[in-house]
Amino acid sequence: MADRVYLFDTTLRDGAQTQGVDFGVADKVAIARALDAAGIDYVEGGWPGANPTDEQFFKAPPALARARLVAFGMTRRPGRSVENDPGLAAVLDGKSDAACLVGKSWDFQVHVALGIPLDENIQLIADSIRHAHARKGEAMYDAEHFFDGYKANPDYAMACLEAARDAGARWMVLCDTNGGTLPDEIEAIVRQVAGRIPGERLGIHCHNDTENAVANSLAAVRAGARQVQGTLNGLGERCGNANLISLIPSLVLKMGLETGIDRDGLKRLTGLSRLLDERLNRAPNRHAAYVGDAAFAHKGGLHVSAVEKDPRTYEHIDPALVGNRRHIIVSDQAGRSNVLARLRDAGIEIEPDDPKIATLVDTVKRREFDGYAYDGAEASFELLARRALGRVPEFFRLDGFRVIDERRWNARAELVTLSEATIKVTVDGERHMTVSEGNGPVNALDTALRKVLVPAFPVLEAMKLVDYKVRILTPEDATKAVTRVMIESDHPALERWATVGVSTNVIDASYNALHDAITFCLMRLAGAEAAVA
Repeated sequence: MADRVYLFDTTLRDGAQTQGVDFGVADKVAIARALDAAGIDYVEGGWPGANPTDEQFFKAPPALARARLVAFGMTRRPGRSVENDPGLAAVLDGKSDAACLVGKSWDFQVHVALGIPLDENIQLIADSIRHAHARKGEAMYDAEHFFDGYKANPDYAMACLEAARDAGARWMVLCDTNGGTLPDEIEAIVRQVAGRIPGERLGIHCHNDTENAVANSLAAVRAGARQVQGTLNGLGERCGNANLISLIPSLVLKMGLETGIDRDGLKRLTGLSRLLDERLNRAPNRHAAYVGDAAFAHKGGLHVSAVEKDPRTYEHIDPALVGNRRHIIVSDQAGRSNVLARLRDAGIEIEPDDPKIATLVDTVKRREFDGYAYDGAEASFELLARRALGRVPEFFRLDGFRVIDERRWNARAELVTLSEATIKVTVDGERHMTVSEGNGPVNALDTALRKVLVPAFPVLEAMKLVDYKVRILTPEDATKAVTRVMIESDHPALERWATVGVSTNVIDASYNALHDAITFCLMRLAGAEAAVA
């Protein structure tokens, strides 16, 4: 049995079926190129003829250096020949290197969905695969609902696979289409199938409806399958598909199997995962296996002490292997080790026995008791630490602000809301006062601040707020509750950073988080580094 596993990415088709995901042609091109650069063997571009986006993509697809571009479609329709089926023609006429055709393999589906005799479905599979093989040189058969079909009628499910094999299919892909099969069933069935069809011609395609898509895919490989299909970050209809981002390092680093992704390709995985989130304009999953910000984050003091001595204690791999890094979290669970490690990450050098460390640990714990959360706001922690251990340049001083919210009917009988912020700020000894309107109090404050700060610090022009969260900390106090505001900011020259503010007044909490966000950006980019005494 070969140790080479082939990776087949279906993000551009299966991923596009995710609720809220709508790829444009430019998105598809960018993602396809990134997959190719990483070393993916097959990139499924979509279903030509199914929608205008896929049609346009296959008219002028990107040139791929290593990956084979695959067009997806279905077997010919009953009552039509392969030469007279417009749907099949659209798949085979496009500019692709291979075709993957889905067909029924569950007798129940043949009777209910197609309404034809079982033998006729086998003929559809054979004719379509033979035609695709002749046209494209490489054809694959996606056996839809294979595991349900095998459990109901194993002889018929196998007959469908064998028809595709005999017609020239390079791969017969076993699909857990409704995601309801468990790993032990997958492994047992794939092992039985591999006894009749060589594993180097078998693929696995799992959905995640029982949260087992990755485990099921690994079980299939263990049983002999040598092609694995999945999507970036597990995108897909309903609960998603098998997540290639976690599958790939498990195959390579845990099972010792060879893929088209070398060690340099593995280091691209974190960036590849985040590239997809950027294209979708959504925040990455911090807790994603291997590539999430929290995948190698350590919060408990005892854990940090152990990791400092030997990372293998709480890290199953070196995070650098997949392009990630270790994060030492500072919180009310922290000890001296957490704080020292986090200070080193921030480039702050201080002796471990410096009495300021104990003071800082106590400060962090007291502030977290008050509602601050530094495990998700590392920029605010760095500023707190620099202020406690040395100094942070005072780029600007807020002398005061006032925010007015107005809700009224305008002259056209439309209900409008408006926020207006007046601020007094001192920059470089000069006092400024300005007024700005916004679509909310935070936006109005931000706009007013920028009126004064951008001329003095042009780097702020490219800084933007990308996420804003408010949490009620004392719900028993109702509208008088203490609130915590978390702000995530972005700048082309920096990695995203998060800041926190806490107050009984949500506008005050927002300003505190916004002040830290701006100060952190200026500290990094305005040429003034904080000095530690």
